[in-house]
Amino acid sequence: MTDIQLGFFVLASIVVLISIRVPIAVSLISASFAGLWYLMGFDIAWGSIGVIPYQFASTWVLGSIPMFLLMGFLCYHAELTQGMFRAAGIWLSGIPGGLAISAVFGSAGFAAVSGSSVACSAAMGRIAVPEMIRHKYDPELATGTVAVAGTIGALIPPSIIMILYGVVAQQSITGLFLGGIAVGVITAVGYTVVILVRVKLNPSLAPTVDTKHTIKEKFGSLKETWPVLLIMAGIFGGLFGGVFTPTEAGAVGAFLSFVVGLLKRSLTFKKLQVALVETLVTTSALIIIAIGASLLTRFLALSGTGEFISDLIIGADYSAAIVIIGIVLVYLFLGMFLEPIGAMLLTLPIIIPVVGDLGLSLLWFGVVLTKLLEIGMITPPIGMNVFVIKSVVGNLVSTKEVFRGIFWFLIMDLLIIFLIIYFPNIILFIPSVFD
Repeated sequence: MTDIQLGFFVLASIVVLISIRVPIAVSLISASFAGLWYLMGFDIAWGSIGVIPYQFASTWVLGSIPMFLLMGFLCYHAELTQGMFRAAGIWLSGIPGGLAISAVFGSAGFAAVSGSSVACSAAMGRIAVPEMIRHKYDPELATGTVAVAGTIGALIPPSIIMILYGVVAQQSITGLFLGGIAVGVITAVGYTVVILVRVKLNPSLAPTVDTKHTIKEKFGSLKETWPVLLIMAGIFGGLFGGVFTPTEAGAVGAFLSFVVGLLKRSLTFKKLQVALVETLVTTSALIIIAIGASLLTRFLALSGTGEFISDLIIGADYSAAIVIIGIVLVYLFLGMFLEPIGAMLLTLPIIIPVVGDLGLSLLWFGVVLTKLLEIGMITPPIGMNVFVIKSVVGNLVSTKEVFRGIFWFLIMDLLIIFLIIYFPNIILFIPSVFD
């Protein structure tokens, strides 16, 4: 067996292991270790198991992941974002579908203090869906809106997916954050357009809320948004102002969330304990998957498989557009079955050399990839956000209804993918300004 044949055999083995429900981290580590053993001998393979995880885990910027996760869990359990939704609901109450639009912008606000689409969906699901159902909104529209709005969580910084991508692809985390802002805003606006058009065509989907609010009440509601605004100002002001690095921004955000939770008296010792445990568990899961991806990267480099695949695609003289369309289709397919970070780390060792050899910006691709992975959070059969919403709302709606509710939003997502691929400056403009 040649080295290239061995490489493809290892890749096929990983696919088989994942298909029979072996955890992604175990599949990556075991297959990569076996490949290194066959290729280089047991001693080198065993040495790699000791060296590569340490090299990866000791990367300084990875320290931001547990801090941003802790910030998100603290905001979630201390319910610091409820005021954002209530304020948006008061300001938008007179607009057709105003409560649904409020859920979109409430999710955008939560995204700025979480970095997790699952946490975003869970938080907004508890707050927004019961309120919309109470006002006789169509259950499919209510739950579908919150499920897709949660995907904004990975686009607006901080974003755990972008941090991991930046480490693996050796791209600026700050640049990725800046590029994600435009796509996050466009996504929120796109979802708003979908809601407005659907409600305009079928007013029964979202009956107009009769409650009238005075100017005083509207401006008074903004007082409730101070927890999120304070945390956002602390993170973004320091990060984009050059006061601290993305790694330090995570620690600042976690500290601010802790202080704000204490000031609001909504953060109890038990909630703090739960947030810390969830942070440890989630961080451990992410890091071990990333270590498996690092081992696979090393194996593909040593076997020459990664370079072979890249040369095969470039040598076939496909245009960059054809290759990108193929990559989009691959990630849309993987998103139907794999969770985003697993899908990303499983494929980056192969995809990054291809994108780089095409002369495309890896920073631009990182934001496009994040959007693609988040679409996978709402596509059947395993749309994680859909199941999160179902678990939060219980018997109010069926899983089938939630999936039906996301259909028109999914069309908008595909349109946004086309826009950011065809007009890459949508992503690259803001990072170029701060460069």
